[in-house]
Amino acid sequence: MSLKHLNSNSIKAEAQNLGFFACGIAKAEPVDPDTAQRVTHWVQTGNYATMDYMARNTDKRLNPDLLMPGVKSIVSVALNYTPAFKPPANQLQLSVYAYGKDYHKVVKDKLFELAALLKKNASDEDLQIRVFCDTAPVLERYWAWKAGLGWTGKNHQLIIPHAGSMFFLGELFINVELNYDEPMPSRCGTCHACIDACPTGAISEGQNEFKSENCLSYQLIENRGELSEKAANAMGEVFYGCDRCQKTCPWNRFARPSKVSELQPNPQLLNMTTADWQHLTVEEYQQLFKGSAVKRAKYSGLMRNITTAINHKNHGENN
Repeated sequence: MSLKHLNSNSIKAEAQNLGFFACGIAKAEPVDPDTAQRVTHWVQTGNYATMDYMARNTDKRLNPDLLMPGVKSIVSVALNYTPAFKPPANQLQLSVYAYGKDYHKVVKDKLFELAALLKKNASDEDLQIRVFCDTAPVLERYWAWKAGLGWTGKNHQLIIPHAGSMFFLGELFINVELNYDEPMPSRCGTCHACIDACPTGAISEGQNEFKSENCLSYQLIENRGELSEKAANAMGEVFYGCDRCQKTCPWNRFARPSKVSELQPNPQLLNMTTADWQHLTVEEYQQLFKGSAVKRAKYSGLMRNITTAINHKNHGENN
């Protein structure tokens, strides 16, 4: 196929063959005014906490042409990570997505493969493609919505109808016009289960109201200081991440377990007991989490979380 005639249906078929659950295509253009206002307000009010990278390159987040000059189309993909396993009961646990390989690499590898297939089949050497997955100033949920994959729920996750929200997102920026999909209206309705389930009050009905500093995932992964008292009291047995706003979402009742081999759990992680975590050494940490997104929290952060979880559990048992 020529550069002018890259086929949207073929792109989606190739994405499906590579294991992506969903694929859609949006026209690359500046984001709509309402989204631009919300993003700008969120940054200006400091709701990104200590994640300074979220406050940089706002202009590129709002206009994809500044990130890749000449981009015409944004291909958005979703990779299912719904677990087919249950974390060990009555033991310290990780957020379910963290039991497999680092999703950044898994998604990017598949996208690079998709990009290579498109370049191989395109006759024009002017075809340009860039790959992104959670490591660049891209409004991933916005573009997934614009590409018709689903909608951004009140839990601030992309929700795919009859499939749920446990998906990793990624994008291809392409300098070719394609056939574009239509955005999907929100189907959250009056449901506020995720808001009620959030243990730290990080989310509310207003889209501008997500406060990163209150979010348990932020506290346990991104925060390099002491845990907030609210986070320490709310973490329970999960010491990395938080799945509560997703577990309670009614749409996740339809989710089917992921079959992506790279996202299947590391058996060693599933066999870890609370005592094993408590005595985790630096060497064991390096071995257990080689090629894992958990390294984001670093050894010191992980041990901070583990110690806090154990102390709060022991305190609760003694009262």
